[in-house]
Amino acid sequence: MGEKVLMKGNEAIGEAAIRANCQCFFGYPITPQTEVAAYMSKKMPKIGRVFLQAESEVAAINMVYGAAGSGVRVLTSSSSPGISLKAEGISYIAGAELPCVIINIVRGGPGLGGIQPAQSDYFQATKGGAHGDFQMPVYAPASIQEMVDLVQEAFDVADMYRTPCMVMGDGMLGQMMEPVEFKEREKRELPEKDWAANGLRGRKTHNVINSLFLKPEELEQHNLKLQRKYDAIKKNEVKYELYNCDEECDLIIVAYGTTSRICKNVVKMAKENGIRLGLIRPITLWPFPVEAFEKTISKTRLGYISVEMSMGQMVEDVRLSVNGRKPVHFYGRTGGMVPHPEEILSKIKEIVGFNSEAKDEVAGGIK
Repeated sequence: MGEKVLMKGNEAIGEAAIRANCQCFFGYPITPQTEVAAYMSKKMPKIGRVFLQAESEVAAINMVYGAAGSGVRVLTSSSSPGISLKAEGISYIAGAELPCVIINIVRGGPGLGGIQPAQSDYFQATKGGAHGDFQMPVYAPASIQEMVDLVQEAFDVADMYRTPCMVMGDGMLGQMMEPVEFKEREKRELPEKDWAANGLRGRKTHNVINSLFLKPEELEQHNLKLQRKYDAIKKNEVKYELYNCDEECDLIIVAYGTTSRICKNVVKMAKENGIRLGLIRPITLWPFPVEAFEKTISKTRLGYISVEMSMGQMVEDVRLSVNGRKPVHFYGRTGGMVPHPEEILSKIKEIVGFNSEAKDEVAGGIK
């Protein structure tokens, strides 16, 4: 075991990126992720790497495009409205097949919303996030340690598949402090970046980075190529945790990030009330862990309940994974409100009292 260090989540993100050999950081301050940029501004110049505070989020993501095109590891970070501004650039990066890591420390919305933690960017992150037929891997850490591990994982996956990757945590994870250990990681066999626009380097022609295909036949072939890549990511890169799902349950909770930590306490509290609960914790939000539902569908008596800090954005993916075989319920808080274990348990007690033949697929929400 290595030495553990007490760190704020945002600062741990920066340190994890540095240790993953990130060479460039481009960003713009926005609460509650500004400490990522502040940490990188102090550390990167001291070790001969690039930190640049751009004039806007739009500028920052286009700087990421340029640096990624040269083949170096590059990071940007923002919070919800800032990610919206980066959306066009993220689509260009995906279209040009460039690796990079994007951090989203989510705050309440829509609009300027508030600076409290939320999970209401799920649709934006997992359903493409911008224009065109593309996807990107989205990681949802539940602790500062996992944030560190998944930032480093994201850089490897980005390089492996030539894709942008997002690490999405809520504002609570960005601001809280926990002990973290920077472990020696098992190294992946990563492909050479022989596509990079970094000079001739013995080649007869320059590499060109581009996402523009004016002939529809060529663009269709490019999209089919991208889809084959996304299919490989779905096959190889799904991550999830099953908690207390070994035996038959009354109900299985589905929750990610900070909410999943709250729900683990709910599982323990429910046991004291004679209610047996399980928990599926998606670690990759895309690809979504459909396999976890195949493993648990026969073990849940009354189906599933999606618990979120949103109005139920993940419910759609839960419902698609369950495919009508069991009821799917929902409980959520929104606008920066964090659900308490007692209120989640109260909702679960209400559901457990329902007839298991009930056909209403989605119940719950804000009381």
